[in-house]
Amino acid sequence: MADVEERLAALEAQVAELIERLGGGAGPAPPPEGLFWALDGLKQRLPTDGAGAVLYTGTVRVGGQHYDWQYGRGVEDLLADDWADLPVVLSALAHPVRLRLLREILGGRQGTAELAGIEDLGTTGQLHHHLRQLTAAGWLRSAGRGRYAIPAERVVPLLAILTAAGR
Repeated sequence: MADVEERLAALEAQVAELIERLGGGAGPAPPPEGLFWALDGLKQRLPTDGAGAVLYTGTVRVGGQHYDWQYGRGVEDLLADDWADLPVVLSALAHPVRLRLLREILGGRQGTAELAGIEDLGTTGQLHHHLRQLTAAGWLRSAGRGRYAIPAERVVPLLAILTAAGR
């Protein structure tokens, strides 16, 4: 029994030390230095009296390809933009078959024959309908002879949207 009490006392001491390190339980602790390095870099580039900015960036290796991408916009510009065309772009992603197609194409299955062989994607006609929708919205481009690819400038934005949607 003494061994259990000693172990419990040691655990209590460790918990107390962790609470102290995290700000004494008085609220969230500040992030460790360097944790928000991208955000810190963005803040250094912004005027202090502005509305702020949004930045997304990524380095991705997938399907035998490597993509590096960074894009940022000021909040004032984003809010001033005409958002009328965005529903077409976003609604193209709002279908499980289209998301599956994007995943498969990003993973290297780029031919319509390869894609048609995947279960649960529907008929060939339905497949072509979904490919047309994704192409019209800019999420895909024809890579020639029944092949499709996600444009390089769309890979990281797509993954950023999926990351945001999953939160």
